[in-house]
Amino acid sequence: MQLRLISWFFIALNFMEYIGSQHASRVRRQGRMHPNVSQGCQGGCATCSDYNGCLSCKPRLFFVLERIGMKQIGVCLSSCPSGYYGTRYPDINKCAKCKADCDTCFTRNFCTKCKSGFYLYSGKCLEKCPDGLEANNHTMECANIVHCEASEWSPWSPCTKKGKTCGFKRGNEVRVREIVQHPSARGNPCPATSESRKCMVQRKRCQKEGKERQTKHATLT
Repeated sequence: MQLRLISWFFIALNFMEYIGSQHASRVRRQGRMHPNVSQGCQGGCATCSDYNGCLSCKPRLFFVLERIGMKQIGVCLSSCPSGYYGTRYPDINKCAKCKADCDTCFTRNFCTKCKSGFYLYSGKCLEKCPDGLEANNHTMECANIVHCEASEWSPWSPCTKKGKTCGFKRGNEVRVREIVQHPSARGNPCPATSESRKCMVQRKRCQKEGKERQTKHATLT
């Protein structure tokens, strides 16, 4: 009877040791699969690490690595920061860097704004604009050269002399036009917007001058 009790004791002890070893093995496997993974992540992280920050993001957020000194930390953002562009994949949304001369971009090969000292042209950043284009230092873009455009000439004005249209035979007449498109920096300059020429008319007395002579003649008589 006593021998039977001792046998049952050893059986139970071996069983408890087996259960403990299985639990320890499971813990070790979990540690290898997810090293330093924290529970209850914040800031849009789906999974995170105390050392590396976000490891994956919640749906629709973009994953990007931010450098802090010699270390890179994963963060999750609603949109990519300046200097990055976003790409959506079935399993993850990532932010990737634009080219070095590009400040903002749509894709790596299509820039939307260049860094200082570069001009934007067709999605590329150039130090000098191609022939036939000019550099706009305000928008920092390469633009087409714009030439001046003027409207048609107006009709010639009445022939005048010293602001009068009577009391003379030779005078001047003028015509004008408007600038409808001002030129760019390298465009053709604008032409004159007014011109005058000599004119001749049949001499006639001014109405006021005629009345003064009639009044003077009546007074003398």
